[in-house]
Amino acid sequence: MKSWIAAARPRTLPLSLASIILGSFLASADGQFSWSIALLAALTTIFLQILSNFANDYGDAVSGKDTELRVGPRRAVATGDISKEAMMRGIILMSVLSLLSGIGLLIVAFYGAGPKLFWFFLVLGLLSIAAAIGYTNGKRPYGYAGFGDIAVLIFFGWVGVLGTYFLHTLSFNPLLLLPATSVGLFATGVLNVNNIRDIETDTMTGKRSIPSRLGLSLAIRYHWGLLIAGMACALAYSFLTGAAWVSYLYVLAFPLFILNGRAIASHQRPAELNPRLGQLAMSTLLFVILFGIGQVL
Repeated sequence: MKSWIAAARPRTLPLSLASIILGSFLASADGQFSWSIALLAALTTIFLQILSNFANDYGDAVSGKDTELRVGPRRAVATGDISKEAMMRGIILMSVLSLLSGIGLLIVAFYGAGPKLFWFFLVLGLLSIAAAIGYTNGKRPYGYAGFGDIAVLIFFGWVGVLGTYFLHTLSFNPLLLLPATSVGLFATGVLNVNNIRDIETDTMTGKRSIPSRLGLSLAIRYHWGLLIAGMACALAYSFLTGAAWVSYLYVLAFPLFILNGRAIASHQRPAELNPRLGQLAMSTLLFVILFGIGQVL
């Protein structure tokens, strides 16, 4: 059981929930919030994140990308804690749970709204499952080709925030792309820290992440770009909407992003970056909560 809990990587769950929380806050600010939708969306996201973690554990082990030189958390399949066959069963189970939870969410959200919205969002859900599995699996895993950053921006940012908002309100506000992009960029930053930490082993095993393509110096600049662009998008949204000063509460989280960028830029050993992953994830969650509270107030 300890091995399965470790493979699920519970520390990644707060970051995956950030977009759901923000989308729900934004819907609440518009007076259209549903606890049943929020909870089902959160449950579906948790299942998808665990599915992604299981699939990554399996894919990295099967492809040989995980080696004894890896600095990150212990991998279950590569170390033999969980067999490949058992992990595949876990992947199938989490895929089914994600699908069932997602269907339940769509039924609640679109009851009486017609079938078109249901089928459109069901396709999005299936794409999310495929993206979770395809990151490190299949003939051409997109994570090994450096496209993981784009996937994180799309699913942790745009789909997560705008999709959740739409499920609550059945409406779309183009300006919400700005805070959705903020969350997506910060989440991409978490992935970038992970890839900077693993830049040497990824390069040796042929994993072409953004840092392994750019090199360490440019990868650090890229990281700063993600953080600064994320903060700028939030400020642009507040400015364009003529928000009251109380809605700028999220600025209190900005020093944490600056501290993260400085730590990434000054690190000496890959192992030093392990705590920075959690720090950036929790900073993102704090940003989302402060942003949401500011909107509701």
